[in-house]
Amino acid sequence: MNKRITPYYWMTVPAVVLFFVFMTLPALQGIYYSFTNYNGFGKEYDFVGFKNYFNLFQDDNVGNAYWFTFKFAIVVTILTNILSLLIALGLNAKIKFRNFFRGIYFLPNILSVLIVGYIFNYLFSNVFPIWGQNLGINALSTNILGSESLAWIGIVIVAVWQSVALNTILYLAGLQTIPTTLYEASNLDGAGKWREFWSITFPLIAPFFTINMVLAMKNSLMVFDQIVALTNGGPGRATQSISHLIYTGGFEGGEYAYQSANSVIYFIVIAVISILQIRFLQRREMDL
Repeated sequence: MNKRITPYYWMTVPAVVLFFVFMTLPALQGIYYSFTNYNGFGKEYDFVGFKNYFNLFQDDNVGNAYWFTFKFAIVVTILTNILSLLIALGLNAKIKFRNFFRGIYFLPNILSVLIVGYIFNYLFSNVFPIWGQNLGINALSTNILGSESLAWIGIVIVAVWQSVALNTILYLAGLQTIPTTLYEASNLDGAGKWREFWSITFPLIAPFFTINMVLAMKNSLMVFDQIVALTNGGPGRATQSISHLIYTGGFEGGEYAYQSANSVIYFIVIAVISILQIRFLQRREMDL
């Protein structure tokens, strides 16, 4: 038995060591530095206790970043799951070129987030305003990324467009697990499409709905690449997310220890939200 187990150790131990070195160890170092006044370079620093954590709750920039991130995450999560579920229902129907359309809808997921962001940046800045002027549409005539009140909408559009792809595939996987005999029986009973959806489809794909909601919320709370490519946190700080604030403040603003404390709070917030989502949605699965 020991000879059989040995190869598994040779496969798992290197992975565990690499994960500890590149993931766990930096996280522990970040927690350690969050109790200091370390500026990110040099060797001199002092312990300040919970001072960084207290200051976070009095910092307006941190508060604005959390407000924007939560607002962004809620909107993106809702839109992503609604659109991806509708698309999955359409792609699961008996239509021509079904596999072709499935490949097309999954394409955004394999594209680089930064590349997609820069492409949409060009579209919002140059293409759409020209179209709006030629068509006489005032809403498209200006670059929304340059507006403090509208820039976040452009980021939402890009994030939803790209995240819908993965969620659609997951919903498709869930739809294909539903036995067709259930739909045949419902047709014999005279049930309509709306009734089929709420009584058969949605209850049976509830676990996939839970997964998609948790993944969409987590990814939205961690938004960074779209911010860098589209607005870089601007105009001003109107679209600065938490992760973008941690990066710019920690690596460019000399606030390494301060933003380390922010990252610890950030991790706790994401973990708590994810756990609450899973518990609430799993209870909903049981009710359905």
